[in-house]
Formats: sequence, C-alpha cells, structure tokens
Amino acid sequence: MNNQIRTYRMAQEHGFVINPQIPVMGYTEMVNNEMCISHSHPRAQLIYATRGVMNVVVGNNIWVVNPLQGLWLPSGVEHQVTFQKDVNYYSVFIDPSFTGELPSNSFSFDIPIFLKQLVFKIITFGTEGNISPSQRRIIDVFLDELALIMPSATFLPTTNNERLQKVVELLLNDVASKNTIDYYAELSFMSSRTLSRLFIKELGMNFSDWRTRLKLLEAIKRLGEKQSIKEIALDLGYETASAFIFMFKKHLGKTPSNYILEDENEADKISA
Repeated sequence: MNNQIRTYRMAQEHGFVINPQIPVMGYTEMVNNEMCISHSHPRAQLIYATRGVMNVVVGNNIWVVNPLQGLWLPSGVEHQVTFQKDVNYYSVFIDPSFTGELPSNSFSFDIPIFLKQLVFKIITFGTEGNISPSQRRIIDVFLDELALIMPSATFLPTTNNERLQKVVELLLNDVASKNTIDYYAELSFMSSRTLSRLFIKELGMNFSDWRTRLKLLEAIKRLGEKQSIKEIALDLGYETASAFIFMFKKHLGKTPSNYILEDENEADKISA
C-alpha cells in the first residue's frame, strides 16, 4: 500500500442522514491515494468512478472496481475503500425506506451507461430535500434500474480460517508465485488434499481458480494504473505477454487492450 495514503472521511456523513424526504443523496469528488476506513451506515450505497481504480473490502471479499463497474453496498454493511492514485469518485446513498426492492448482498457489477447517466443526474439534485416532481421520477427510474443489477465475477474471497489464512496471505504477497498447492500445504503442515478441501469449503473455488482470480484482479488494478501489458504479464509470473492475454480473455471475454480501450472510451464519453 502507498505510504502516502491518507484517511478519507468526507462522503461518510451522507450515509447517516435518515430522511425519507430525501430518497437519494449524491456525492462526487476527485480522490488521490486515500483510504476510507472500515465503516457502515444506514443508507445503502452505489459506488462508481469515471476514472481510476478502487479496492473495496467487504467482510471476506475484495473487489477491484474500475470505470466499467459499480459496487453495490446494502444498508449497514461494513466496508473499506482504498482509492488508487487519481479516482474520479461518484456515490449515491439511498435512504433505508427505499431499499426494500434492492439487492440484499454486496457485489460489483458491470454498470450500464443508462445507470451512469442517472447517477450523474442525481449528483446535481443537491442534498437539501427540495425534490421536484421531475426529479422524483428520475429517482424512481434509478431505483428500478438498481433493482435489476446483477453481480460480476470480479471479486476475490478471503477467509478467517487460521490454517487457510496463512496460505492466502502468502499468495497475496507473491502474486507471481508458481508454487504448487503441495508447496503451500507443506508450509502449512497439512496434506494437499486437506488444503484443497479448505479452498473449496472456505473460498468457494479450488486453489487454481482462486489464484487465477487473484491474478485477474491484480491485472485489472495495474491496467487502471496504465502499466504496459508486457510489464503486467511478467509481474504476474507469465513467461510471455501472449500467455497472459490468453488467460485474461478466457476469463473476462476481452483482451487487456480492449479492456483498457473500453474503459477509456467510457471515461471520454462521460467527460465529453
């Protein structure tokens, strides 16, 4: 983590305003190398950024959120957000009285352009509660769209299991590692079969799939930081850029170059 990261608090107060007369409250700011410490609030929250990358920790899950995605946080969910470098941050806080039809679990999702435009419109409404009939109709459409969002697979489950936690930490600290499950099992004084079962039981996927997911999220973060594809491939332990590109496309449906291009095109559309 960057040693210059500072604690970020400015948007948190919006999450604690309980007032059905203000169904949604929007907030935006450019944030640089800051961390919003672990907290929760009564209002549900949609997090999005037109530029930059955010790391979001919710319980035992880690999300890397880029400009192609949003993150949904229901009411009362404890979370921590780290803003990597320059992040053009947007957030909408929803009063608890309007969340009955909204998702009850936290997840990242591929955010549609229409939903983005609704977020940008809501940001202009202010936070005083003087909502016009036309603004209320926009809010209703926004809530209807939120009810339709579906999770993406770009998250990384972690664990509080002491035996497995040691292995997870080793992998997190050495993303380029090529060591086998046998190596980590020996370090943890358990059999490979036991470690394999722990991965599936605690993390919902096998050792190989979890490590691939880790590499994907690290790749997304580094793409957001404008690192070259060749550099990312080598840093993640791939012998060639083509092997990395193959893995990336297999799991995300597009090459890293197309992923970057789509990201930048979206940002340009929004800033135009």
